Amino acid sequence: MPYHLRSILAYLALLAAVLSPLPGMELAGAVAVSLAVVLGWRDMRWVPRAVFAVAVLMLLFALGHDPGLVVTAAGNMTRLAGLVLAVMLLSSVLGRSRDLQRISASLFGGKPLTRYLSLAYGTSLVSVPLNFGSVAVVGSLVAERLSRHGDSAATRNATRAVLRGFGVAPIFSPLSISVVLTLTLLPGLGIAPLLSLAIPFSVLLVLAGLRWREPEPALELPAPQPRAGVASWLRFTGMILAVCAGVFWLSHDYQLSYAHAVALSCLGAVLVYRLTELLHGERHPVSGMANVSNELAIVGGSAFIGAVISGMVLGQMSGDPQLPVWLWAVLAACVPWLFYVAGLGGMNPIVVGTLVGGVLGSVWPGGAEIGLGIAMVTGWGITAFGTPFAANALIMERLTGYRARDASFRWSLALSLSGLGIASLLAASLTLWLA
Repeated sequence: MPYHLRSILAYLALLAAVLSPLPGMELAGAVAVSLAVVLGWRDMRWVPRAVFAVAVLMLLFALGHDPGLVVTAAGNMTRLAGLVLAVMLLSSVLGRSRDLQRISASLFGGKPLTRYLSLAYGTSLVSVPLNFGSVAVVGSLVAERLSRHGDSAATRNATRAVLRGFGVAPIFSPLSISVVLTLTLLPGLGIAPLLSLAIPFSVLLVLAGLRWREPEPALELPAPQPRAGVASWLRFTGMILAVCAGVFWLSHDYQLSYAHAVALSCLGAVLVYRLTELLHGERHPVSGMANVSNELAIVGGSAFIGAVISGMVLGQMSGDPQLPVWLWAVLAACVPWLFYVAGLGGMNPIVVGTLVGGVLGSVWPGGAEIGLGIAMVTGWGITAFGTPFAANALIMERLTGYRARDASFRWSLALSLSGLGIASLLAASLTLWLA
């Protein structure tokens, strides 16, 4: 019964997030998330446990310091937990798509250069609706080839490509937590200006990764892989575009918060996909949500911690700080490095993003929000593939056996430092120009 109860609580948290504009729903959602985490405590890893334990301490502190912070933090917790649950539900439904299986298998075809770019950009595209599910789908194919042919430069390069491809998704994906959180905390920043810089940066970052890969002897080339037809690519890409279009429509025409719009759009895609399955005579059980305690603890706990701390800091600040323009530019340049250094210490980017966006976003010079926004998403993305505690690195370690430390430091440290340097320069230049 506890197993099914955890799934029910997760769905109740999702429902509360969908109904969050109604009075009391944000608190109800936070309670449902907390109960789901408590019931799944025995099955959780130590990092989510630690994050949630700190969140409980923050709750006790906020109750004694300023109870109003609890309401704000609970709302933040519910909205982000609902977003993650909606994306995970979409990932679960799309995971059984034949189009996805054909696309992921076809990414391994071609010469080394073509294969690397196909895996990197293909993983990025699949990551838009699947999030971490993309690492599991494409990474399992890398693991399969590793078990058949053993360790080789080809499998190591494939692992590099998957990690880096997923790593750039938080930079440009309209459905990622990083973009949603950034746009939520920086209300003066629009999605179009952010993506107009984030997408080219992501493309260039993947291309830069070509410099840091291993040469592959001709004998290591894998056998030709079946290619996905144009129809498979069109259907999958069309679905992604439809979800993104739904997000823009809901957030602009109906003035919903960006996180709320993403959750509703993902759920709409799930319903359409389920109806399509029923029309084709396919009857699949409702996706279980009992095994999401780790994700809820990390996302919900981090959101709660960040909201309480940022609220406390803002409460100690009086008025808008009058800083010289060059100092704002320096702060923008430091943000990507802050994400990365915190990630090296095992801190989840959601905590860093909530603190940076919550504190700096409220006092950042008007019209220059794009400088802070691009600093946040680029720092988040580079941390996702450049630190050994990132979830995708740990997933690939479990699938392939390649150590997360090797993948982050030995394979991609130079790429991470280069990307951080360019991100800092870009963020500082934009802030200096627009502030």
